[in-house]
Amino acid sequence: MEKDKVVLYGASGHCKVIVDILGSNQIDVAFIVDDDPKCKTILGNLVVRSENCFTFRNVIVSIGNNSIRKKIVKKLNSNFTIAIHSKAVVSQYVSVGEGTVIMAGAIVNPAVQIGKHCIVNTAATLDHDCVLGDFVHVSPNASLAGGVHVGEGTHVGIGAIVIQGVVIGKWAIIGAGAVILRDVPDYAVVVGNPGRVLRYVEEE
Repeated sequence: MEKDKVVLYGASGHCKVIVDILGSNQIDVAFIVDDDPKCKTILGNLVVRSENCFTFRNVIVSIGNNSIRKKIVKKLNSNFTIAIHSKAVVSQYVSVGEGTVIMAGAIVNPAVQIGKHCIVNTAATLDHDCVLGDFVHVSPNASLAGGVHVGEGTHVGIGAIVIQGVVIGKWAIIGAGAVILRDVPDYAVVVGNPGRVLRYVEEE
């Protein structure tokens, strides 16, 4: 495997988007690994069955589910890389953790800190001083105002809006289109406008 190629783990729809992100930067995929392959290729890239032990360079876990992504990261003995689409707008004053992907149209403003193995999805916006824990997923068109903190493993749904300074706990779920005006506890499922706690999920 050439040094500049990337191994993707997970033959999913999310994988297809990461292939496109890499392609926008003229980075090739070495191959795609999957525990139970349902196809032989994805967008022209070979899909291979996983084995018990991995030692790869330049890996991205290409699975959208935060909990499953964390479990796979834990079992891999690999060096992880990042992928930022060439049409994302990311300030030079942003910190991005290993394994994280930032998709086309996303805007990430100065002093944002993004943890490891996060997903900043299509056209999502993170304003200044936001902090994302590891394994967070900010869905398409979701908007975080300045100074928002999001705990590990939380999923911010498509089109959700979070006002400035809000703290969202770990492994929470913010529903599609929700408007978050106050802090969110760990493991809470929050929906609606204004956002309200619907229920709590089991710990990760």
